[in-house]
Parts: sequence; C-alpha cells; structure tokens
Amino acid sequence: MDRVNSTSELSSLAERIKSSRDPERPRVTICGGTGCRANNSAELAEMLAKELGERGMEVKVEIKLSGCHGLCQKGPVVVVDPQHIFYQEVGLKNMEKDVNDIIEQTIKNGETVERLLYKDPGTKERYPNYNDIPFYAKQHRIALQNNGKIDPCKIEDYLSMEGYQGLAKVLTMDPWEVIEWVKQSGLRGRGGGGFPSGQKWTFCRNAADQTMRYIICNADEGDPGAFMDRSIMEGDPHSVLEGMAIGAYAMSHGICDTAGYIYIRAEYPLAVENVHIAIEQAEELGVLGDNIMGTDFSFHVKMKEGAGAFVCGEETALMASIEGDRGMPRPRPPFPANKGLFGKPSNINNVETWANVPKIINHGPQWYADIGTEKSKGTKVFSLVGKVQNSGLVEVPMGISLREVIFDIGGGIMGKGKFKAAQTGGPSGGCLPADMLDLPIDFEHLAEAGSIMGSGGLVVMDDKTCMVDLARYFLSFTQSESCGKCTPCRLGTKAMLDILERICNGRGKPEDIPLLEELAKSIKMGSLCGLGQTAPNPVLTTLKYFRNEYEAHIFDKKCPAGVCPNLVTYYIDPAACKGCGACIRACPVDAITGEKKSPHYINPEICIRCGSCRDACKFDAILTQ
Repeated sequence: MDRVNSTSELSSLAERIKSSRDPERPRVTICGGTGCRANNSAELAEMLAKELGERGMEVKVEIKLSGCHGLCQKGPVVVVDPQHIFYQEVGLKNMEKDVNDIIEQTIKNGETVERLLYKDPGTKERYPNYNDIPFYAKQHRIALQNNGKIDPCKIEDYLSMEGYQGLAKVLTMDPWEVIEWVKQSGLRGRGGGGFPSGQKWTFCRNAADQTMRYIICNADEGDPGAFMDRSIMEGDPHSVLEGMAIGAYAMSHGICDTAGYIYIRAEYPLAVENVHIAIEQAEELGVLGDNIMGTDFSFHVKMKEGAGAFVCGEETALMASIEGDRGMPRPRPPFPANKGLFGKPSNINNVETWANVPKIINHGPQWYADIGTEKSKGTKVFSLVGKVQNSGLVEVPMGISLREVIFDIGGGIMGKGKFKAAQTGGPSGGCLPADMLDLPIDFEHLAEAGSIMGSGGLVVMDDKTCMVDLARYFLSFTQSESCGKCTPCRLGTKAMLDILERICNGRGKPEDIPLLEELAKSIKMGSLCGLGQTAPNPVLTTLKYFRNEYEAHIFDKKCPAGVCPNLVTYYIDPAACKGCGACIRACPVDAITGEKKSPHYINPEICIRCGSCRDACKFDAILTQ
C-alpha cells in the first residue's frame, strides 16, 4: 500500500476501501484468537477456503480470520454476514460436516444450521442472530469494537473502521487541545490504578526536560485467568498504535523528540506476531515513523518482549526491564512523568487505555463521558472466568452490576452450583459475596468494598469453593512473584502464606485470624509498589465476608466446602448412589468399591481426599463431613 503524505490522502484512501466493499457480499468471519485457535479455528478457515474453491465460490465469499469474538466458552466461533448468523463450537466434532453444512445451507440458501446455533444454557433457546445473544446484547464495545470484525493483519480493514482518522484529526489540533479532550472524556487508566489519563498526560507534557518523551504501552498482563490486553493486541493492534501516536503528539510535539515502546509478554506469541505486522504496515503507510502523513511529527514504536515477571506490570519495574536491568520497582518520586525510561519524561498506559483514545478523538469527549458513572466514565473490559456458563471476554459500561455481568451476560453458574463469590482485580483483588451482587462495578464502589478494578480479571466462584484455600492460592501467587526488594512484601507475604497453609492443613490457631489482619495492614502500608500494597486484599476480604469459614477451619477442624484434604472426609450417600461406577473409574487409588447398580463405599483409610469422585458423580451422591 502506498504511503499517504497528507491527512486528506488518508481520508481518500479510507473512502476508496469502504466503497470497494460490497455489504451484501457473503462474508464468513472465523475467530482467530488464541482460545479458538487452540480448537483448530485456523484449520477451519483453511478447510472452508478449500471447499469454497472446489465449488468455484472463492471469489463470491470473503473469509476473514479475526481476533477474539469474546464468547470463548463456545469456540470456535463463526459469524456469517450479511445475515449476522452466529455459530458456536464449529468443527469440534466433525469439521468437514460443519463446513459443508455452512456452505450449502447458509451461504448458498440463506438458511441456518440449527445444531450450530448458540443455545442459552438456562432457557435452551437458540439464537440465530449475533446481536440477540444475551452474552453480547448487554455489552457496550468500545475498546473491543473491532475485535471479531476485522483481520488484524490487514491495515485496510482497520482503515475501513475509522482507523487512523483520530490521528489525522489531532495532527490539525494544538497538543494542549488534545490533552483537554482526554481530560473532558473522563478516561482513567485501565491498568488498575484508575488515575485520570488526561492529568497524567499533562504531567508528562509539563516535564522540565524538553529533549525527549517516551510513550509506553504496558501489555505485561500477568493475572491468572486474564486475557483482556492479549486479545486486543491479537485482534486490533492498530488501535493501540494509533492511541500511542495520538498520545505522543499531545505530550511531545513542538517541544521535543518522542519514541514509543510496547512492553509485551513473550508468552503471547500471536499478539507479538500481529503487533510486529501492524507496526510494519503502519510505517509503510506513513501513519507511524518519520514525518507522519506529511507533517513534521515523527513517532517510532519498538516492542520489548518481557520474560513473564508479574512485578513488571508495575511501571517503574517495567521501565527497568526495558533498560536491560532486573525488573524491580523503585521509590517514587521522581515519578515517570518527570524521570522515567532512560531518565527521560515518560508516560505509561495499558493496552485498553490506549485502545480507547482513537474512539474518543473520533467521536468527541462528551460521547465518551456520557457512558458510565459520574466518576468512572466509559466502559471496562473483563475476562469473565471461573464457574460461569459463558466464560470469555466482555466489555460493559461502568456502573453495571456484578449480577448483570455474571447472570445476564455470563449465563449464571455452571451445573447445579450456587453463586458464592466473585473476585475482581486479579490475584490482588478482593472477593465479594452473594449479598453484594448488585454492587455497581466502578472504581469507587469496588474500593469501598475492599476490592479493586485491577486490569479486569473477574473470577466467579460457586459453593464448592473454599475461600480460605482461595486466599491461600492467590497469596501464594503474589508471594512467589514478589521481587523481594522491600521487606514488608518479601517477608510479610511469606508469613501470611505460612499461616494460611497451616489453617488449610488443620493446624490453625485462634490467634491466626487477628495476626493475619495485622500483617495484612502492615504490608499494605509499608510495601514499595502496588504488588505488595494490594497482595493482602484476598485475605482481608475473605476475612471480612467469609470469616465463618476461617473459624470452621480453626475451631471445628472442618472445611465447609469440602476442599482442604486434611479437614474433610468423603462418603457416599447410599440413597443417592445409582451404582454407575463413575466414581470407581475416577478414583486414582482404588479407594471405592461396590457392585454395579448397588450403592458404593469409600474406604477412608485409603482415600487421599482428592475430590475426583465428587467431580465424576452425576447424582450428587458424594458428600463430605
């Protein structure tokens, strides 16, 4: 694609691309995100192209391998346009048959393949239209608006969706006006802190050093079960590059040079590949690099692959890693806005924050400010995981309740379980109980409840979850990821973890509960960076909302959820047992005996309390005491 040398050339190119596309032309969009690729969606796309070619239909039908559509639980996901027909689990059982039926029934005849339609887990109703599916109906997609619609490796697809029009607009604006727009929009950092982005940009613009600015994208997403940033980088990398370029113009143009870095996890190979391609394409088109769109503004972006240290999500540790040092936080001040990467003023925002910026410029700050709540504007992307029917990637307006996300969008709890808790904010977030399901999701309400927004992890738990064991698990993660630089985090989290492990093993003491609370408060106050300051949150919130479970472990030597092996005994209810033998086949130590169609028996002397039998039983006959 030829280089554009003015903003008007970019607009003309975008118009030519849009006008060349026939909206009535059949198009099959297949999810090419990591989750669907794990279920062979790339092979599905190849087979579909081959079959269309053999039928002489390859010119009539467009095949697009997109980023994540969001409904990861039902992948591989396929959308057929212009009818907006949504198909789930395509190719999982019989790829050849599914491909043939989609071509013959849908593409040729406009009919739906009934068995591939999304089926609501509660009502069992099937939804042929993408827009009617409850999972999507309550979402408001801004950062994710292109995911599932464009090929991330084709810049012309991004241009057809207003791509780089925001950058073209700001090149005609005063840099301070751009910053003012971001302030008026109310955009706050989506990486966890929630600091007002426009204010952050102001600090960087006003820095005394007038020689250089570094614009950094934090794509070091390390929360267990989180994949928000990864999915944006995989499915819409140009939105992040455009957002960074807009920020670079606002914070540096006319006063100094500027350069960009994307710090991304090496464990995200597809995201790394797509970002590389996007940078090359943007430079070739002239929307990145020297003299962007024929102006005197230049901005180059490099990518730094991180080795997977969770602490490098903290901005000063991230900068140390880019510089080639060990990723360890440093005291602040000086703040990165004044002395950051290589000692120069720097601005760091996360992937989702940058992806929002072009949309704000395209539609105006008031458009964004009208979404969300008074103090938490816009939308938030969450990875919805755990014991929920529809796990996946969701984007919702700030202020929506936990209940709406978990039950309306997520489809409720899997199986026969009951909702017990939701953890927001990743391993450093808080666990909120069932009586807080109507809590609005925004920065203020989550903080009041003792949790955090974080980068967007949302883990749903059912009544088979032990909250003490859960707190132990998340604290073990943050403790192992501690860089060890400051004493409160290094030693304090280890001391808390030792206590939790003792409680889970049946050796808890009454004084352990106040000791945990005292340690947690000291660690929060004394730790150097956000990792240590938030690490005690899972313990503090489970103590606050589920103290009875701690007391049962300590005083009764029982685990109410039947999870902690040393505090539980498994037995079979003879009235409920059907004698199907599933538990016998699941037991790894042959602790279960019984004849077919007769009640079975667990030998407590042999049983290792792994819970495999309970997971295998379809009749809820495996009980604990």
